[in-house]
Amino acid sequence: MLVLLAGIFVVHIATAIMLFVSTISNVWMVSSDVKSSVGLWKNCTNGNCGGSLVYGNEDALKAVQAFMILSIIFSVISLVVFVFQLFTMEKGNRFFLSGSTMLVCWFCILVGVSIYTHHYAHRDVNITANDHQGYCFILTWICFCFSFIIGILYMVLRKK
Repeated sequence: MLVLLAGIFVVHIATAIMLFVSTISNVWMVSSDVKSSVGLWKNCTNGNCGGSLVYGNEDALKAVQAFMILSIIFSVISLVVFVFQLFTMEKGNRFFLSGSTMLVCWFCILVGVSIYTHHYAHRDVNITANDHQGYCFILTWICFCFSFIIGILYMVLRKK
C-alpha cells in the first residue's frame, strides 16, 4: 500500500511539473522552415521571443491560457489536499476530496486543450506543410491522461 501511495504521489508531482512546463513554454506550434515556435504567451522566431502572437482568435487563446492556469492551480491544490488527508484521515476512508480536485484539474486540461485544438491545431486553419505540434501540446495531452488516472485512483483508493 505504501508503494502504491508513493507511486501515485510521484506521478502527481510529475504531472504538476509537466503542466507548469507546458503552460509557460512557447513551443505549442513549431515551424521547421523559419525556425519559429508559438506558445500560449509569446511568438519566438530565431531565438527572439516577442509579445505579438500570430493566432487569430484572441478570446479563444485567453480561454486556453485561463484553463491551463486553472489546471495547474487545481493540481497543486489536489496534491496539498492529498498530503493533508494522508496524515489526518482515519483508516478505511477514501481520498474523495483530493480525487475530485484532481478531476477538476483534468476537466480544465480537457477544456483548455480542446479549445486550442479546435481553433489552432487544424491543418485547414493556419498550419502550413512545415508546421507541426510542439512538445508542450503533446505534454499537455500526457498530463490530461495522467490527471484522469490519478483522479480515479484517488477516488478508489482507501487508506489502510
